[in-house]
Amino acid sequence: MLLLINGEEHQLDVVTLEDVVTHFSLEPHLVVTEVDGMIVERASWGETKLTDRMKIELVQFVGGG
Repeated sequence: MLLLINGEEHQLDVVTLEDVVTHFSLEPHLVVTEVDGMIVERASWGETKLTDRMKIELVQFVGGG
């Protein structure tokens, strides 16, 4: 399916938002997700079904100093 992730088109074989986070090897406890302008809580990622051309934002927190 074609998804717009952080402003870039990606053709991925995924079904849920959780699949997207796993595909990019992100640490779930460090990621905030948004689908079509709505924040999706981590507990709902596995239940959040995606469809073609959805807009997804993935924000990963990084420590530093």
